[in-house]
Amino acid sequence: MNWKNEISAAADRIAGYAQVTPVVESRVPGYPIELKLEHMQHTGSFKARGAFNTLLSMDVPAAGVVAASGGNHGAAAAYAAQTLGYPAKIFVPELAGPSKIALIEQTGADLSVVSGEYANALTAAQDHEAQTGAMQIHAYDAPGTVAGQGTCFAEWEAQGLQADTVLVAVGGGGLIAGALAWLQDARKVVAVEPETSCALNAALQAGEPVDVSVSGIAANALGARRIGSICFGLAQGMTSVLVSDAAIADAQKRLWQAHRILVEPAGAAALAALISGAYKPAPGEKVAVLVCGGNISPDPLMG
Repeated sequence: MNWKNEISAAADRIAGYAQVTPVVESRVPGYPIELKLEHMQHTGSFKARGAFNTLLSMDVPAAGVVAASGGNHGAAAAYAAQTLGYPAKIFVPELAGPSKIALIEQTGADLSVVSGEYANALTAAQDHEAQTGAMQIHAYDAPGTVAGQGTCFAEWEAQGLQADTVLVAVGGGGLIAGALAWLQDARKVVAVEPETSCALNAALQAGEPVDVSVSGIAANALGARRIGSICFGLAQGMTSVLVSDAAIADAQKRLWQAHRILVEPAGAAALAALISGAYKPAPGEKVAVLVCGGNISPDPLMG
């Protein structure tokens, strides 16, 4: 697949639907880095890019769309469907939390909360797809999703990205697959995962995608049980690091203290790798971090 062409086409397709998110300079790790504030995207995460690209590039059946999600993808798929006038059925696990569940409900989508984790929601969504003929918008392992997420990095380069290295948080792998598909060998991409939700790191260690257990403060966004096949195919030989929940919480706190940026744990995970020393840049290495999600739970302004 010519990913550059797919991502360029996706960027044209979603123009006017997805936000162009800002880039700022930060010294939170103690040296200058670039931050792209993708938590300011529609519904609070990068996920709207892939959802809009999927819906705008395919014929949507009368049954509408269905999506399984830890929360952010469900909100994005529901928002995109609402914007374009399609019915949406969203399945999320209980661990999605009240703020993400409320965000999905605000779109008017038909929402079902299932017990267990993301994998259980995916099974329910697949059953719904088979029964109704609804179109599945996969959270991370579909070409339309990956190309949509890749527009974030095409946009960033158009905004003047200077970094040698870009740090990206990983759940199921759609976002980092988009980064690898667009940046290719032009810049180093570093995968950052929580120690207790690390599907990509485990797959790279095993030489193939494997099931992992998921837990921790970022599990409702980064808690995929198995890395996506598209991501795994693109990720061979890349740098992968793990961060603790304590490091993620510290990065959240530091972003708030330095910039008054309030993000969910997943949104701070990539930065946590720099603050904790899980990734140590070489002398002179220019580094950038994607801030991927802002749907903090509990919502500090809810009710």
